[in-house]
Amino acid sequence: MTRLIPILAGALALAACSDHKTRPDTATGRTATTTTTTTSAPANRSSTSTTTPAPRSGSKKEAALPENTGIAACDEYLASYKSCHLAAGVYARDQIENRYELMRTSLLRQSQDPDMRGQLDARCTSLANQLKEALHGKSCADVPAPASTR
Repeated sequence: MTRLIPILAGALALAACSDHKTRPDTATGRTATTTTTTTSAPANRSSTSTTTPAPRSGSKKEAALPENTGIAACDEYLASYKSCHLAAGVYARDQIENRYELMRTSLLRQSQDPDMRGQLDARCTSLANQLKEALHGKSCADVPAPASTR
């Protein structure tokens, strides 16, 4: 127990000395706010840190996303995403739609960013190759039947 006291004191000192200033998020121009909360219990001390994006300034709405990326490798990857991931068994059937929407939104946003657009062809080609490896020679049409029909 006496060995823990110096460790806990050091951790508490580090938490107190850490920089809690608001800093801009260079990728989006938003400001990230860091909040640190320290709670004490008789024999236990813990420190929790969370980062929450600050609200965007102005009332400008986010631009609507296009239907496709305009990058052949990415559009082909998205077109085969659901059936290939189901065939490869990468995710559970009930997770595919949500994961597809997250990937689609990410790729569409990046296709609109001039700094990211040049990298997307290589990224989507890499994602497609990883998926092809996960298929182990199976076709994307080899989607397993739902559990209720087996």
